[in-house]
Amino acid sequence: MAETSSGNPYIEDGEERTFSIEHAEEEFVWHRDREKRRVTVLKGEGWQFQFDMKLPMLLKEEQIFEIPQMMYHRLIKGKTDLVLRIETI
Repeated sequence: MAETSSGNPYIEDGEERTFSIEHAEEEFVWHRDREKRRVTVLKGEGWQFQFDMKLPMLLKEEQIFEIPQMMYHRLIKGKTDLVLRIETI
């Protein structure tokens, strides 16, 4: 069952998160996670992902990347809704 994550700009359904273009750019804040994560881009157009002290990278469908534990990162809003599979590793 899908649920809205309190205080977060996405809807979570198991390992899938949907980020809506309806959310304001200011809601996509720099943050860090306690666990290492593997991210798979399932769909979305024009979104970018940025690690702290790095240039943003354009996200593409089927792209897979890892987010190290406790590393600051953020999303930059795109043109369509973004759907990611996020796995703790």
